[in-house]
Amino acid sequence: MNEYLLLTPGPLSTSNTVKQAMLKDWCTWDDDYNIEIVEAIRAKITALASNTHDYTSVLMQGSGTASVESALGSLIKNTDKLLIINNGAYGKRIAEIANYLNINAQIVNLNETQLPNMAEVEEQLQTHSDITHIAMVHCETTTGMLNPVAEMGALAKKYQKTFILDAMSSFGGIELDMAELNIDVLISSANKCIQGVPGFGFVIVKKAIIEKCQGIARSLSLDLYAQWKTMEDHNGKWRFTSPTHVVRAFYQALLELEEEGGVKARYNRYKENQQRLVDGMHALGFDTLLAKEMHSPIITSFYSPTSNKYNFALFYSALKEQGFVIYPGKVSDADCFRIGNIGEIYPDDITRLLSAIKRSRFWLEA
Repeated sequence: MNEYLLLTPGPLSTSNTVKQAMLKDWCTWDDDYNIEIVEAIRAKITALASNTHDYTSVLMQGSGTASVESALGSLIKNTDKLLIINNGAYGKRIAEIANYLNINAQIVNLNETQLPNMAEVEEQLQTHSDITHIAMVHCETTTGMLNPVAEMGALAKKYQKTFILDAMSSFGGIELDMAELNIDVLISSANKCIQGVPGFGFVIVKKAIIEKCQGIARSLSLDLYAQWKTMEDHNGKWRFTSPTHVVRAFYQALLELEEEGGVKARYNRYKENQQRLVDGMHALGFDTLLAKEMHSPIITSFYSPTSNKYNFALFYSALKEQGFVIYPGKVSDADCFRIGNIGEIYPDDITRLLSAIKRSRFWLEA
């Protein structure tokens, strides 16, 4: 087993039982895989997303970004226009995907520590009446900031726009109901808050939307409609090679989410992790990049020490030797690092981490 815990936004530390679930090989033609695992996963994640029956789900091979690209490239027509909220690396990535796919896009560019102003977003919708879709990241793991989903969903509904939410690092760790929040499309990944391993992502989408998307896709392998239709018509069969071991591990992770008490219980654990982390880091002399009210329970950014003796690579190595892996910063105008709170991580692990950090402040040595 691992010699260290991954305190990152994913891939993240998984349970021994999730790892053990990958020790069996599966035939992708058999019902015990397609019906009992793949179809069960589709039903479970759709139920996690909403209490209504208006949604369906599609699993897609590859990274989380592949699923974002699949959704954008398969659900947005050439005649449509996409409004993108960009206040971090993953909002920027949505804009990059739109550019690659020649999707007509209007981009709201913000600072990485700045929440979108709803009045300004509404002005964009009024000024550019040809906008048909809105895309936003839920938890920007660039900083750990949560974007205003309810407010953006309300605007999308008011102006009758399709709302696409990149919930990569939040789904399964923060309670939400897509119908209540007016989210039409939600994208996430196996290796985030569900606590599976990397290898596939998924898109949860209104049935009424995906049923009308045949022929839109700009890619063969990332054709979301074709993948959905194959799974619908053939009891969970994937169009191309299914990542069987990863899928089975994800099924086990879903069972463990249920055993923990569901998304609310997992959120409470992550929140306790994060609060203990921030309180302990403050006591050790570290400041957070964001104000407390802007924090998520997913990941937290801390300013780097200002000492000339500080070096992130040395700090990282010192912590890894003690069993903890943290993440470098990704903010363009601030020197910082990040510590994740998700995965098979518990408050006692955070306490041990804080002790390790206290021992690793080499820049304070005389």
